[in-house]
Amino acid sequence: MEMMKCDVFYGKDDMRTEHRPIPTPGPKEVLIKVMACGVCGSDVHIFHGDQGSTSTVPPLIQGHEFAGIVTQTGAEVTSCRTGDHVSVDPADNCNECWYCMNGLMSHCEHMRAIGTNADGGFSQYCVVPARLVHQLAEDVSFVEGAMVEPLACCINGIDRSDIKAGDNVVVYGGGAIGLLLMQLAKSRGAARVILVEPEETKREMALKLGASFTIDPIHEKVPEVLKKKGIDHVQSVIETCGLKSTSEEAMDIVDRHGTVVLFAVTAVDNVIGLKTYNLFQREITVKGSFCSPYDIGRAVEMINGHAIDVTSMLAGQESLEKLPGILADPKIRAKGKYIILPNGSELL
Repeated sequence: MEMMKCDVFYGKDDMRTEHRPIPTPGPKEVLIKVMACGVCGSDVHIFHGDQGSTSTVPPLIQGHEFAGIVTQTGAEVTSCRTGDHVSVDPADNCNECWYCMNGLMSHCEHMRAIGTNADGGFSQYCVVPARLVHQLAEDVSFVEGAMVEPLACCINGIDRSDIKAGDNVVVYGGGAIGLLLMQLAKSRGAARVILVEPEETKREMALKLGASFTIDPIHEKVPEVLKKKGIDHVQSVIETCGLKSTSEEAMDIVDRHGTVVLFAVTAVDNVIGLKTYNLFQREITVKGSFCSPYDIGRAVEMINGHAIDVTSMLAGQESLEKLPGILADPKIRAKGKYIILPNGSELL
């Protein structure tokens, strides 16, 4: 029996690198040799015992942002072949409940999410339904392919933001998600995109990727900087930090009839102060942004077409053995987003 290496989550702050049998795909499934898998903020939440996008029951192999090579196909699979380079959509919806039948798949009542409540990509091999596999172009790396799912989530967030050509946009948070959202806002025709981020290296990266200017919230006050720069109207604000302070400030700086998108995954019991008269009198719209089942195909097209930079903001590439340390140490994660290479750097 052939064995594979994987990282298994056993409970709060408990992840172990193990060897398990390589799984066999069913008739409508494929076996993926995982070449790259991104470390997401929701992976951190789960590792520390909080809920991610869906409920997690250990033991589980996490990892929902991954790309690799099709190495085996089920008897009924015709959509892909052995050797294909692919990215995987982790949202395995039932397609039968009320939400799925009404085009709201991200709210599926029976959501099976690969890497969240089904074994995922922090492993050398992973079995997935063939219908969740998307082809990568020949000149796209596996690391870029691992960024398909986070990019798809950002596309959903941008769609929810209602950004129009000529709008001014503020993005809170300069991690990989914030930098992807910033680029997408620019592609929508935003006149100015301002990034709020305390880490200097992330602010520098934002400027390289097209930010109009950045704000250091530790040493500067966001409303004052905007006023000094002559920006009196901010039509859209996207918050990716999940903090009470930034969420509340977003609602203060957005313009009348503007939109605030709360993008970050927070603890289940997190609360913020909501000034209801502020919403009423200024007609502010506040939205959440959850999941990406409508947008994986669009994300694949953008990456295959090299229409967006999805790698410059990455902090590094590491082995499976390094994953528990990355999840446990906020100082490591502060450097940026990491990509795990379960099978080493082969073909990258």
